[in-house]
Order: sequence, then C-alpha cells, then structure tokens
Amino acid sequence: MRFDKAKLAAYYKDAPDDISLDALDLSRIPAHVSLIMDGNGRWAKAQGLERTKGHRAGVTSLREAVTTAVRLGLDVLSVYAFSTENWRRSQKEVNFLMQLFAETLIKELPLFHQENVRLRFFGNLEALPKKTYMTFQRGLTETKDNTGMIFALAVNYGARAELTRAAALLAKQAQEGSIDPEAITPEDIEKNLYTAGLPDPDLLIRTSGEKRLSNYLLWQIAYSELYFCDTYWPDFNETDLHKAILSYQNRQRRFGKTEEQVEEERK
Repeated sequence: MRFDKAKLAAYYKDAPDDISLDALDLSRIPAHVSLIMDGNGRWAKAQGLERTKGHRAGVTSLREAVTTAVRLGLDVLSVYAFSTENWRRSQKEVNFLMQLFAETLIKELPLFHQENVRLRFFGNLEALPKKTYMTFQRGLTETKDNTGMIFALAVNYGARAELTRAAALLAKQAQEGSIDPEAITPEDIEKNLYTAGLPDPDLLIRTSGEKRLSNYLLWQIAYSELYFCDTYWPDFNETDLHKAILSYQNRQRRFGKTEEQVEEERK
C-alpha cells in the first residue's frame, strides 16, 4: 500500500461535507478493490439518452475511481468491463463498446503514466476485434515498467469460462506428467486462472442496486467483503468509494475464525 500523504490531503480538501479523510483508517485501506460497474444503460434511459451516452459517462466515473484509488494507496483496482455474456447485446452496442475501449485506453495513457499505474487485463482477449486487442497490447507494453497501482480490467471475462479453462490447463499438465492429478491444490488452480499473480479482492463493490455477482470472480471473492449501492455507475464518485471503504473498515473479517479469535489476534 503506497500513498502520498500530501496528495491525499489535497485530494480530500475539496471533498463534500459528508466525507472526511479523518474518518478513514489509512492503515486498513483494502489492498484490492474490485468494481462491477453497473447501470450505464439505465442512467442513460433516465436521462432520455441513448445507451451509448451512458457508457461514455461511465468512462468519467472510471477515471475518477482510478485517481481516488491511487490517492488512497490501493495495490490493485479491478473492474468488470465486458463479460462473456455481453456479446448477446445488440451488435451496435457491442461495436460501440469495443471502439470505446480502444479510444479510452489511448486517451488515458498519459494519466496512467502520471499516476505510475500499470495495466493488466484478464479474460479471453484473443477473441476481441483486432483493433481493440492491439490497443490493449499497446497499453500493456507502455505501462509495464510502471511500479504503482495495478489497474486490471476484465474484458470478455466470465468466471465459469475461467474455471473451465483452468481445469483444461490442469488436465493437459496432468496428461503431460508435469503435475500429479491426485495432488492438485487450490494454489495450482489459482496459477491457471486469468488473475494469476493478483491478490484476491478485499472489497467487491456493485453499483445500480443489483445484488448479484453476474459470473464475476467466483473463485477469487470467496472471502471478499461485498458492498452494494443504488447509485448508477455514471453517478458513482469519490464520495461513494469513500463510503464503501468506510463500510469495509467497520466490518470484522474472520476467515472462518470466531469473533473472539480475531479480537485476540488484534491485541
């Protein structure tokens, strides 16, 4: 966890009256926060706009989330950008999203360098349109030497597909004799997930009032704290992220232990 105290204080200086940096325990900021960015379409509909306008508005919220996460010293911010099921949407909307991904990544590269952010993707990227895929590869290459927060985007991702892929890879390794099928461990499975090398999310946030996981990180969020808010993603801002982290800090994470055991370990 790395944060610049001066930049953090300056960032909160103009914060709304209902949030305060003093309310946060900076020693207990979650290392990895993951976001299910939901509600772009409904936000646009409520405004009398096309769905595409909601997606564009969502980019602004995402940029703000990245900046806030960097200021707070998160190690990883991950977001659910496009699921394996999202291909079922209209071709017009899918084409727009693929273009928006490529366009936004190029536009935001200066921000990533300014904030020392390293990009990471998880999902089946090879199935993406060539232009989008190549743009993602450019982003990976240009930020690979950055040493700050990891910004990980799930694109063409689905947890069931991820676990199926991991099982197939393990089966192949067993067939080749490089692994004993009778001795496969959870760590072996994790090594074959798209998210290999990333810590599991401490906090998962879903916007728009929906309370489901939508095939997202089903293995990785086994012990994540879940936070649901009614705000549509385009309206999600630093205040909402602050409230989510404050809620996280007011919970007791037990990982199978009793409340008494956890309290004893804190002494």
